[in-house]
Amino acid sequence: MVGKVSDLEYLEKAIEQEKNYEDEEEETGGLEYTRYDITSYGIDFDVDGLVKRLKRGDIYIPPFQRDYVWKMPEASRFIESLLLGLPVPGVFLAQDQDTGKMLVIDGQQRLMSLMYFYTGEFKPIEGAKTKRIFRLSKVKSKYDGKSYEELESKDRINLDNSVIHATIVKQESPAEDDTSIYHIFERLNSGGRKLTPQEIRVAVYHGRLIEMVKELNELPAWREIFGPKNDRMKDVELILRFFAMLIYRDSYTKPMVEFINIFCAKNRNPTDEKLMRLKNVFTETVSVFHRACEEKPFRPARALNVALYESAMVGLAERLQSGHAISDAEVRDAYNGLVTDAEFMELISQSTSDVRNLKGRMDAAIDAFAR
Repeated sequence: MVGKVSDLEYLEKAIEQEKNYEDEEEETGGLEYTRYDITSYGIDFDVDGLVKRLKRGDIYIPPFQRDYVWKMPEASRFIESLLLGLPVPGVFLAQDQDTGKMLVIDGQQRLMSLMYFYTGEFKPIEGAKTKRIFRLSKVKSKYDGKSYEELESKDRINLDNSVIHATIVKQESPAEDDTSIYHIFERLNSGGRKLTPQEIRVAVYHGRLIEMVKELNELPAWREIFGPKNDRMKDVELILRFFAMLIYRDSYTKPMVEFINIFCAKNRNPTDEKLMRLKNVFTETVSVFHRACEEKPFRPARALNVALYESAMVGLAERLQSGHAISDAEVRDAYNGLVTDAEFMELISQSTSDVRNLKGRMDAAIDAFAR
C-alpha cells in the first residue's frame, strides 16, 4: 500500500507541475527520421571487472536511473544466481564517441545490486548516520546472511569470475548527427517509468553544455519566471530550446524533440568562449524580462506558453546581441505589443511546431524588439 500511495503522490505532483506550462504535443508518427549506421557487438564481462569499471566511471548509470527499486531479497536472488552459475539477463550499453565510456541503457538494477554487494552497503543514503549492510537474504542457507567479505573464498572467487554478457552499440554514421543513441535509449530502457525527452538528453548528451544549463536553471530570475523546479526537467529543456532557436532556427525542421537533440549533439562540449557567450545571453535576456515586465512574462493565461517564451526570448536576445541599447520601458512595450496582436497570438496557440508558424512568430518577435 505504501508503494501505491507514493506512486499516486508522484503522479499528482507531475500533473500539478504540467499545469505550470503550456506546450503543444507533437504528432511524430508520419515524420521521417535520419537513417543510422550502427554497429553492435557482445562482450562477456567478469563480475569483478564489471564492478571495477562501474567504480571508475568507465561504465556509468545516468543519475535519474539511480532510483533503485529492488528490495534486498530481489538483489540477493540475482547474486545467488551468479553464485550458482545460473544464466542471468545481459545488459545493454552505448559507447560514447567522445570519451569511449559506456552508458547503461538497460540493466541498471542488476549493476547497482552488484555495486552495493561489493561495497557492502545496500542502497546507501548520502549523509546517513547509519548504513545498511548488504547481506544476502532469503537465499540458500550456504549464502544466507553473508556479505561479500563473509563469503567463503571459493564462493567469492566464483562470483568474481562469473560472466555477464553486455551488448554494446556504437553509431558509425552519419558522423555529424549522433542522435541514434537517444532513440535507442528511448526504445530499450526498461526503467520503472517512461522517461521524458529531457531526462534522456541529460544522459545521452551529458557534457559541458548540459552542466552549464543545469547551473542556469538555478538563476533566481529564471526561477521567478518559470516557477518551482520541474521534476521531469521541463525547465532545463526550455533553456536548451532557447539556445537551439537562437542559433539554429533558420534550419528548423519538425519534430521539435529531434531539433533540440541535434543541437545538444552538436554542442555537447563547446569551447569556453562559446559556453560563456551562451551563459551571458540567457542570463541577460531573462534578467531584463524579469525586471521589465510588471507581471510574470510568457503567461497570457495561467500557464507559461512555451511558444511565446521562445519567440520573445529570441527577439530580445537578438536585440541585446546587436549592441543597440533597449530600455525596460521599450522591452515592456514590445512585449505588450506582441501579446495584444491577434495574428501573433494565433501563431503561439495553434500548430506551434509547424515550420511556417514558428518562422512567423520568430520574425514577429525579432521585429518587435528591433524597433
